[in-house]
Amino acid sequence: MEIKIKYEHDDVPRLNKIVQGDWIDLTLDEDIQLDKGQSGLFSLGVCIQLPKGYEAILAPRSSTFKRYHLLQTNSIGVIDNSYCGNNDIWKVSFYATETTFVPRGTRICQFRIIKNQPEINFIEVSSLNNQDRNGFGSTG
Repeated sequence: MEIKIKYEHDDVPRLNKIVQGDWIDLTLDEDIQLDKGQSGLFSLGVCIQLPKGYEAILAPRSSTFKRYHLLQTNSIGVIDNSYCGNNDIWKVSFYATETTFVPRGTRICQFRIIKNQPEINFIEVSSLNNQDRNGFGSTG
């Protein structure tokens, strides 16, 4: 599968799929300077044309909170394939739990592409006729 990508600057690190795993790292295209309790929206320096029928899920890297005390607002980001223009720069929103600085070029989040959800029709019923699992968190 080929995916078209436009980099906002010549020095933005080029994207590569990692050998192990399915997620692709994204880097900051600007410095982050946030005080505890502040939030902001930060450029990742890329515009990407996703293939028809696909969307991207954007999530923080596992080290982002440990190193920088940042939480991604809304937990994840969803980027649909219509967000593909020359000025549709991918961004990430963070909330700082501590005062922090993250330099431009830092690998801060990751994404993967997935197929769009198929068309769904909901059918209302009075019973599902299945055995209950006995509550939330009941898998063991």
